Amino acid sequence: MANATSLSTPLGTAACEKHAKDIQFIEEMTKKANTVQEAVLAEILTRNAETEYLGRYQLNGATDRETFKSKIPVITYEDIQPEIQRIANGDRSSILSSEPISEFFTSSGTSGGERKLMPTTQEELDRRQFLHNLVTPFMNLYVPGLEQGKGLYFLFVKSGTKTPGGLLARPALTCYYNSDLFKNRPYDPYNVYASPIEAILCTDSFQSMYTQMLCGLYQQKQVLRVGAVFASGLLRAIRFLQLNWQQLAHDISTGTLNPKITDPSIRDCMSGALKPNPELAGFITDECSGGNWEGIISRIWPNTKLIDVIVTGSMAQYIPTLDYYSGGLPIVSTIYASSECYFGINLKPMCKPSEVSYTILPNFAYFEFLPHELSAGDSPPRLVDLVDVEVGKEYELVVTTYGGLYRYRVGDILRVAGFHNSAPQFHFVGRKNVLLSIEADKTDEADLQKAVESASELLKEYNTSVVEYTSYADTKSIPGHYVIYWELLVKDPENVPGEEMMKQCCLAMEESMNSVYRQGRVADNSIGPLEIRVVKSGTFEELMDDAISRGASIGQYKVPRCIKFAPVLELLDSRVISACFSPACPHWTPERRR
Repeated sequence: MANATSLSTPLGTAACEKHAKDIQFIEEMTKKANTVQEAVLAEILTRNAETEYLGRYQLNGATDRETFKSKIPVITYEDIQPEIQRIANGDRSSILSSEPISEFFTSSGTSGGERKLMPTTQEELDRRQFLHNLVTPFMNLYVPGLEQGKGLYFLFVKSGTKTPGGLLARPALTCYYNSDLFKNRPYDPYNVYASPIEAILCTDSFQSMYTQMLCGLYQQKQVLRVGAVFASGLLRAIRFLQLNWQQLAHDISTGTLNPKITDPSIRDCMSGALKPNPELAGFITDECSGGNWEGIISRIWPNTKLIDVIVTGSMAQYIPTLDYYSGGLPIVSTIYASSECYFGINLKPMCKPSEVSYTILPNFAYFEFLPHELSAGDSPPRLVDLVDVEVGKEYELVVTTYGGLYRYRVGDILRVAGFHNSAPQFHFVGRKNVLLSIEADKTDEADLQKAVESASELLKEYNTSVVEYTSYADTKSIPGHYVIYWELLVKDPENVPGEEMMKQCCLAMEESMNSVYRQGRVADNSIGPLEIRVVKSGTFEELMDDAISRGASIGQYKVPRCIKFAPVLELLDSRVISACFSPACPHWTPERRR
């Protein structure tokens, strides 16, 4: 252990010498962000100079930014899908990367429909592991003592598939959890999981969840933080506890394992861990049997200091529900990453969820930024470099990676919150994809989220909140209209919002929509009144189960904010318990043109 002086860093006092070195590394990278970016681009172009893709554009060995930007086009997934398909089919030539493609990472499949294949290399996996390791030092700056307990993280894997050419295709986190980097990682007292690796790696979601929950309950006093990848994953775990607490309590009371858990590796690892504990079983029964689930996380895991989940973008919808179940524990979002690349971390993890910003680490890829207001233009504007973005402005993220993506539009919209040294910090706004459109109107994920938040404010006087939502553009009616599906959490059965209040929620959503939508409603009559359909409790759990049955990853699943798939719409409509329309047109006045 280093002395106290060596543990001091510009951001605070580190918990140990290794943490101090990691924090210092971040300081050095962010202080010279522009120089690092130049070096990263030069290294990527030098390594991959002989690839087929770069060879098309006649860089002639140039590695400078100016030549790169003048010759290499800005692309989307569709532009390189033929090359990716060739790799998937078994072509081992240097198409995109000089390094062998070790496997494909699959996108979650909920942003644009079809799952995308992202080529990756072994080195890229090492880079992602490095970013995971950087989170702990910053967490311990703000939450000391995490080495005194464990983290209860509900982590899941999905069975990989093979491409025609024999390469694995699976979610990035499934790859990481199955790697030696994770399975054989050295013991770190600051990052100990309550769940055994056998449970995390079990592809049966019920057996995995049951075992992880059982282990979390057995170690309930040792748990210092509770989390999942996304907020929705943690709420699914709480729902699982609501449905299965009696069997879990029975197993704890008797020291036996539910016979539905048939995975041999799980049964082996649990055989020595299960001991009869009637007192703990009684405690769990008392907490879960009364029907009061408010603050259940804090009650069952009383030493929990924080909730560790992603709550940025569309995940912000879950914050009130997380607050309800956790008793108001701090909610932490630590990493900003995607299937394409890992981007950065939250250097102030204990900030409010609404203030979360991620510092882009300049050594992970070469980053460019497309001004959001220009991203839909016909002729591509000049992209902005990492250090040249402006505070308050929104950009679409464009990356060039070591794994073979060049000037690739990720589709994420980011707002510049500030800078750490010379590296920008970004709020995640959402995906650029338009969700809803009847005619000229275009409503994206951020617009819909804002409208739902505005309407849900009206429900507070009824002690009711929106647990989950999705949408659908109903163009069968004339004119077409937006349909919003809501699942509600009613905390006071004696004070349920009635039909008139729900109509006002419809109108509040319309008032929050952009001017093009409101013009369509008021002046053009091209859009009909917005409709809210309330579905029964548990519907979105069924939606997730349906998606998993169709091949989605439980660990990466995110509720799609717009539904177009007919069977899923049929499922939603079969669960509707009430529906109402906006009672009036929203406010709209013609815009003044300059």
